[in-house]
Amino acid sequence: MAELLLSTAYLPNIQYIRAIAQNQDATIELFENFPKQTFRNRCHILTEAGSSSLSIPVVKGNSKHYMRDTKISYNERWQPQHWHAIVSAYNSSPYFEYFRDDLEPIIRRQFTYLIDLNNEINDLIFRILNIKTNIHQTSEYIEPDNTSFTDLRSAIHPKKSQTVGENYYDETPYPQVFDSKFGFVPNLSIIDMIFNVGVEAGELVKQA
Repeated sequence: MAELLLSTAYLPNIQYIRAIAQNQDATIELFENFPKQTFRNRCHILTEAGSSSLSIPVVKGNSKHYMRDTKISYNERWQPQHWHAIVSAYNSSPYFEYFRDDLEPIIRRQFTYLIDLNNEINDLIFRILNIKTNIHQTSEYIEPDNTSFTDLRSAIHPKKSQTVGENYYDETPYPQVFDSKFGFVPNLSIIDMIFNVGVEAGELVKQA
């Protein structure tokens, strides 16, 4: 069976976590050139105004640079902005108080590299959801035609429509804070599911 190949992701969406949870091994690509406007440095949460994007600014170089070398910019006060948005969105959710003290220090810590921040958040998510998948990182760029991998690096993308039943996308509803206002909104950041249903989210993402 081909091993799962993914990009890194910031507060990854449910689809991304489902893909990892349903595989024994997953590999994260470190040697791709950093692409703009992807889930590598952004996520979607559900606020009282609807689905909202949180994006981490990165240091812009004069040339293309590897994902592993992508640095976070702190010229903007994005950390308090992100945390304020998360609190506003989920303060009334059933399980926010259970997990906020684990997540907040990570978001507020000043990491140099984006990959390190993402890895730290994902390690926390895996612990909360009891995901035991073996996570590897590439030592060189994996070509798209490499048949040893199921390549989802470009498939899970905010500007690409996802097809139900493919690429681990799923629209099975669960309770959300603003579902009475917007109905169910699928495939948000995994923290939406964690804050709303707690550790049960671990079983939900493992269901094929």
